[in-house]
Amino acid sequence: QAHIVESGGGLVQPGGSLRLSCAASKNIFVIADMGWYRQVPGKQRELVARVSRVGTTEYADSMKDRFTISRDNSKNTVYLQMNNLKPEDAAVYYCNARRTEGVVNFNYWGQGTQVTVSL
Repeated sequence: QAHIVESGGGLVQPGGSLRLSCAASKNIFVIADMGWYRQVPGKQRELVARVSRVGTTEYADSMKDRFTISRDNSKNTVYLQMNNLKPEDAAVYYCNARRTEGVVNFNYWGQGTQVTVSL
């Protein structure tokens, strides 16, 4: 069983920055690739960024120049630093842990944290 808790969301003005944190239970963190997704009402959840167990990162094209994902294995925590935020970045941001057994992926999700970008 995985326990995943996000924090750090809130209201920020356009051009501002936020850092999201995601703390996961150790049993899943040490074997999982960790990622951030976001979702707005009426749309599918989309990948923002992912960091593998060994630190390899990938980003959605529209965010790779502004967002940075990192993981601290000593704290079982993954971070998403978001800079130069735009109104279209407003969404619920979800932390994801993905572990793989053979060819099967198992996904675990947090409850989400709201990010609002507005004047």
